Amino acid sequence: MTTVRMLLWGPDRPGLVASAAAFVAERDGNIVHADQHTDAEAATFFQRIEWRPAADAELTAAGRVELAGEVAALAARLGMDHRLRYADEDRPFALLVSRQPHCLLDLLARWYSGELPGRPAVVVSNHPDHAEVTGRFGVPFHHLPAGPGQEEEIVEILAGAGVEAVILARYMRVLSPTVLDRWPAAVINIHHSFLPAFVGGRPYHQAHHRGVKLIGATAHYATADLDEGPIIEQDVVRVTHRDDVEALVHAGRDLETVVLARAVRWHLTDRVLVYGNKTVVFN
Repeated sequence: MTTVRMLLWGPDRPGLVASAAAFVAERDGNIVHADQHTDAEAATFFQRIEWRPAADAELTAAGRVELAGEVAALAARLGMDHRLRYADEDRPFALLVSRQPHCLLDLLARWYSGELPGRPAVVVSNHPDHAEVTGRFGVPFHHLPAGPGQEEEIVEILAGAGVEAVILARYMRVLSPTVLDRWPAAVINIHHSFLPAFVGGRPYHQAHHRGVKLIGATAHYATADLDEGPIIEQDVVRVTHRDDVEALVHAGRDLETVVLARAVRWHLTDRVLVYGNKTVVFN
């Protein structure tokens, strides 16, 4: 049986956890995971509850619509925003990539082996290099060279595929609001540095020039401001003075794939909430 994922966020006050738990209990649901966070400075409460419905629960389309209405009423009564999803929902996403294939291949392999939720519905690239390997996974591939009208074509292809998230798997172009506004807080980028350090292009060269002892990777939601979007996940690896730029690039690629995969998995399992320029990532 599928599980229900209910997220609530809004002004903090006593009784919110009890109210959400009582809502589930009244429907004979069994909570299998719950996590919450309070931002004391903003006086804002965030909660994610995942529960298994009662054995006789109505999980038809009509039943899910009814539950959506009940959750909306609960959120309104508590003065909260909300999100409701089911673990068995189809979650199609797009992969955008340029020449470097490591993040693309890692995500496709994780999905193929059952490690990554969701479904890669389409791959779009500004280079033709990855058409053959993408085809081996049975995923449609579109080559759209950079130029006037490219983003409008991207939107048309992605909308036609019905994607709900866009993964920039080392897509080395800055997207405009044409794409970003169509999928708000759902375009995930991997940047090959520990942001906010070394924004923009050639971060490994910047890191080598600065003589850093740690290099990092950052997965974040893309916004109109380059490399400034809400951060989902970061990680680092130690380097030394003996490492040249090529060595930093080699070490960083492994890090990029892991950090991006975590961010995609958390997004597709409804573990991320954006508020302001920050995120809450539930355990």
